[in-house]
Amino acid sequence: MIRFTWLQFRMQATVALAALAALAVVLAITGPHLASLYASAISGCHGGTCANAANTFLSRLTTTSPYPTVYVLSIGLILVAPAIIGIFWGAPLIARELETRTFNLAWTQGVTRTQWLAVKLTLTCLAAMAVTEALSLIYDWWANPISKAIHLGIDGGGLPKMFSEGQFSSVIFASHGIAPLGYAAFAFTLGTAAGALTRRALPAMAITLALFAAAQLAMPLWVRPHLVPPSHTTAAIAAADLVYADLSADVVPGHTGAWILSSQALNPAGQPVSTIPAACVSPPAATGAKGGTSAITPAQCMQKRGYREAISYVPTSRYWALQWTETAIFLVLALALAGFSFWRLGRRRT
Repeated sequence: MIRFTWLQFRMQATVALAALAALAVVLAITGPHLASLYASAISGCHGGTCANAANTFLSRLTTTSPYPTVYVLSIGLILVAPAIIGIFWGAPLIARELETRTFNLAWTQGVTRTQWLAVKLTLTCLAAMAVTEALSLIYDWWANPISKAIHLGIDGGGLPKMFSEGQFSSVIFASHGIAPLGYAAFAFTLGTAAGALTRRALPAMAITLALFAAAQLAMPLWVRPHLVPPSHTTAAIAAADLVYADLSADVVPGHTGAWILSSQALNPAGQPVSTIPAACVSPPAATGAKGGTSAITPAQCMQKRGYREAISYVPTSRYWALQWTETAIFLVLALALAGFSFWRLGRRRT
């Protein structure tokens, strides 16, 4: 049965390995030079100068071919790989067999339905997880200089737009760590369950794509913020928070790269406010030590009046706890979907 499963799966496996090998070759060719550029840009920096050096490196990288293209395409490939696996590996696994009635050959050779599905599901799902995680791992190796530069650059602000997303952003989080492994298992078993339910490959593919896309949207928007307990702090109103009268924080003092879940400006009495006080919209000039005057910013005006900012955030120390928790959720869902496939197949009459 294992050999028969491999013979059926060899075309998909060949395509996946070819794509993985192609990406590995591109990353292996460009990776050493990328690391060299980072080393030369950061060498000799000390303290705060490293943030400026990192930002300069990232800014130069955005115009240095082929790094922007490789960066974007690699992330895109990792993000779409689970969906492709669910559509083209998972959905036809049962549906195509039922459509063409080729399952009769296997079930009349002394192989039960449970054995037949267990072998096909286990081997193909493990292959899907291995390919997706391999994509993520080789990309992590290649992008390590960029990740280190982003971490350094956050301290000084002014990151190039292309690299302004931190490790907790939806796209970066979903393409790094062990999360892709969970997504692949979920997408594959989702496709398998859809095929067992519809008994038709094309409808199963459409259902798989729709449900997987919905899950990928729902997770970062409504589920992920509640997976680990947040931390809370109060901080001074930052000047960057007052652009276009926006009182939401964009950084957490002392916690570089933290994921800000919510922030709220507080007046001196500790009550939440959503607008800049009228007296600070166009603040008066401040008197200097020698009697001169100098303009103060709205942020400085609010700080002088005792305004603070309450911030709820996830520190970087909980990044891997979040990765493990989210991956575990998708693996549990994958097991549940696999169980449904066994149940559905067992109820079908030959």
